[in-house]
Amino acid sequence: MTEELTDARSSLPAALGDSVPEDATIRDVLSFTLADEIYALPLGSIHEILKTPPITHVPRAPEDVLGIISVRGRITTVLDLRRRLHLEHEPSSARARILLVDSGVELLGLLVDEVHQVHRLTPAEVELSSMVSGELADYVLGIGRPGVGRAAETGASAELLILLDPESLLKRMS
Repeated sequence: MTEELTDARSSLPAALGDSVPEDATIRDVLSFTLADEIYALPLGSIHEILKTPPITHVPRAPEDVLGIISVRGRITTVLDLRRRLHLEHEPSSARARILLVDSGVELLGLLVDEVHQVHRLTPAEVELSSMVSGELADYVLGIGRPGVGRAAETGASAELLILLDPESLLKRMS
């Protein structure tokens, strides 16, 4: 899986940007569930997907920091993405995974409820988030509708992905 992630990184910008030109390349995103909603991060920002190992609690850490884990001898901070996004907290299930994501300063782990699949989004399948407001506005790049063309042909409804901006999501909160 690591090779697939590395190969896909070359086709992905750091973020989706302010506008999506019609000739833009396909964007690969990894979808996952949090609190019964489907989110996605750019595949290029994800280094690895881990089963949830034992997490060591860190005293006086911010509320969204679950603790630390050791990944091949390297200490990695694990964030509870539900808490970071102000979603209702629930205990982790056996399907929970940790996404290792590069914050620019360090490699961080993001706890998610369940990982789904990689989606290849064309510009027609991405709607930017100029209309999003509230607490999530800083973290959301837009909405992805994978297969929107095929869904229109078959009469089915397209799945909605909330596209997250890894840069703003991983900034340290003050």
